[in-house]
Formats: sequence, structure tokens, C-alpha cells
Amino acid sequence: MPVVFIVAILCIAFEDKIKINKAAIAVFSAILLWGMLFVGADEILSLGESTAFSDFKKAVPSISELPLHEQYFSFLSNFAIIEHLGDVATTLFFVIGSMIIVEIVDSHGGFRVITNRIHTRSKRRLLVIISLLTFFLSALLDNLATAIVMIAILRKFIDDKHDMWIFCSMVVIAANAGGSWSPIGDVTTILLWSGGNLTPAHQIGKLFLPALVCMLIPLTIVYFTMFKQTDRWNKHRQVHVENDALPQIDKRSRIIILVIGVLSLAFVPVFNELTGLPPFMGVMCGLAVLWMYTDIMYSRIDSIEDKDRLSIANVFHRLDMSTIMFFFGILMSVAALDTAGQLAQTSGWLDEHLHSPLLISFILGLASSFLDNVALVAGTMGMYSIVTDPAAGAYALQFATDGAFWTFLAYCCVTGGSILIIGSATGVSVMGMEKLTFGYYLKKFTPLALAGYICGAAIYLLL
Repeated sequence: MPVVFIVAILCIAFEDKIKINKAAIAVFSAILLWGMLFVGADEILSLGESTAFSDFKKAVPSISELPLHEQYFSFLSNFAIIEHLGDVATTLFFVIGSMIIVEIVDSHGGFRVITNRIHTRSKRRLLVIISLLTFFLSALLDNLATAIVMIAILRKFIDDKHDMWIFCSMVVIAANAGGSWSPIGDVTTILLWSGGNLTPAHQIGKLFLPALVCMLIPLTIVYFTMFKQTDRWNKHRQVHVENDALPQIDKRSRIIILVIGVLSLAFVPVFNELTGLPPFMGVMCGLAVLWMYTDIMYSRIDSIEDKDRLSIANVFHRLDMSTIMFFFGILMSVAALDTAGQLAQTSGWLDEHLHSPLLISFILGLASSFLDNVALVAGTMGMYSIVTDPAAGAYALQFATDGAFWTFLAYCCVTGGSILIIGSATGVSVMGMEKLTFGYYLKKFTPLALAGYICGAAIYLLL
């Protein structure tokens, strides 16, 4: 089973070479792993490595009266797969809700409120504005959505291919850095928050400064080495590009849509703290409010054609389902390994040979530069249980909620994805949108991203 998973991860990393969509690989991996677990349950679970099965027997003592084969089958079919599917569904609904909110804001011209306020013609100043805007927006909208929005904005300013690649590379670094200090900034941080490994206030307080340093180091180097102080655009490009339907939406409505969308995501942690409901309910609540507001707004539009073009139903058609299926496949694959007990074995091996949670986090961050960070973090969460006993030793408490291991893992696995352009969904998306080559990024920006990663990690350790 671990061999199948590793092969799947390698196929995902080399998606552009084998020409098979990573979502298909991830989903096939999940089905194959669960199939192997069901078929080989007698051999796998009889080894006694599955803590989930042990916990199940303690919770349901009557199951011990059944023959072993029936115990295994009942555990897998009636408990394990259903429980993991529920956990995965909460993450997927969160991602789906946030993706729809961002798409609604973008399709209704909400982000134009921001772009129309950028007037500088200095490349250096624009670099700083774009990097800082990306850093903070990615904490609210998630790094992938923010990167897509920022590339759309840059296309309205930059017409030189070389300059565009410089800006795009900084967007990748800034987006991943910004996503690391927010509980909703990246899929991996969503996993850590929804899994109870981190709380929003702790993550923001501990990781904001390291993440900022991670972004500022490359930004400073690019600012002074790749652009001169006198560099300007060859021509002032038109920022305002109209959509046929957008004139129907007045400026006030665009601002309201932008505010509702951003607040819907920014206040999810507050919603969770006040109500105790899972985070995806907060996102869905914000989506419902935004949906109702836009429906009321459409009632004032006379043209049926414009109503259909702007309707939320059209936004659902544009939802990137391949990304959703990829997350489903990865998370369910990891769940199969967790249920079988292989992740617990791996964590024991790491503890024995490294015995340094922070070093493990740092190495996993480096690995996320070429392996998918969602799989790495999900796998790590399966390897290590959250320590709940306050009397546990100092080493064990690093794995408690808000422990140093989980906090540093959030920083490392998100920002480590910037070291190579293929190390994050953000980088891969930008790579595809602007035809940014792997070799260019490796030569020009990998050393800068690595320097930022190390400096940010040093700041966290010093603090």
C-alpha cells in the first residue's frame, strides 16, 4: 500500500510528463488503496498496527463476539470509510465554498475596485504593491485563488514577457508565504485547523512574522537586482477592461460584493469560535448571504440575457471540479494508509531515527518543493496523533494542539512549495497560465525562495 501511494505521488509530481491529470491519479490511488485494504483485511489488520481498529473494538465491545473476518469487515465498511469520508467532506465543502465566493467576486467585477486604485508606473513600486497585496489577500482568499486574481491584474499592466515572469514568480512566493500564516490561506492549513491541530489565533500570532520575512527576503533581492529605479512600462496599459454584462452592475454593488466576499472568508474563524460549528458551515453561511444579495441585485436588471450571464448557477459551471477530485483522492488515499496502520509505523521510524519534531517539519517543507503538500500534511496528520494529556513530557507536548510541531509544519509545508515552481498548486497554475518555464524559475527564483524559507524558519525558531 505505501508503494502504491508513493508511485501515485511521483506520477502527480510529473503530471506534465506523463500527460495524465493528477485528479485521475489521486482518485484511482484512493480506490486502489481502499480495495487492497478490504481484500487484504485479514492479513493487514491482524498485524495489530491499526490503532483505529483497536479504538473501534473498545468503543463497540460487542463486536468481539463476531469471527475475526466479520470484525474486520464491519470495522472497515460501517465505521472507517464512513468516518474518513465525513472528515474529507468537511474539507471539500470548505474548499468548494471558498472557490465559489472568489469566483462570484471576480465575475462581478469586485476585484476591479482594487485594480483601479493602482496608478504607479514604476516597476519597482508595482512589484512591492503586487507582492504585499498578494501576501495579505492570500490569507483571506487562499493562495491559489489569490494568485489567479493577481495574474489577471498583472496582465492589465505588464506587456513584456520577461517582466511578467519576474512578477509571476514573486506572486507564487508571496501567495504561499501569505497562505502559511492564515487558517484559510491554503488547503493544508485548512486541514490542520479543521483537524484540531492548530487554532487560528495561535497560527496567526506565531507565523505572521516568519511568513513576512519569507516573502520580504526574495522581494528585497528582486527589487534591487532585477529592476532599476528608473524602469517604467513601455506604454501605460489600460487597466479597465469591460465585460459585456458588467456595466449592469454599479460601482456600489461591486464594492458590496467584494466586502461580503472577503468578510465571508475572513470571519470564518470568528464564526467557528462563536458558534462551535465546523469551519465549512461558516463559509457556506457567507456564500448564502452573497447569493441572496446577488439575487436581489439581479431583480433590478431588465435584460434576461444579462441575468443568466451573471447568475450564480453559471459560477457553479465554472467550478474547477478536477481540483476538488484531486483533494478527495489524496485525502482518501491517506485515510486508507492511516486505517491500515502504516502511517503510525512511519511516525515511529521517524521518532526513532530523527527524534526532533522541528527537524521533521523542516525536512517535510523541503520535500513539499517537489511533492504535493496536501498529501504530505494529510499523511503527517495521520502519522501523529494530537496529544491531549497536559502532563505529557516536553517532547510529546510538541504534538498537542498548537504545539510547535504543527505550527512549524504549517509554515514549512506551505512556504516550502515555493522552492520549485511545481511544488504547489499556486506555482503549477501560474506556470500554466503564463507559460513560465521550470528552468527559468529554478535558475532565477529557487535560490531566492530557499533563502526566504530558511530565514523565515530561523525567525520562527528564534521566537
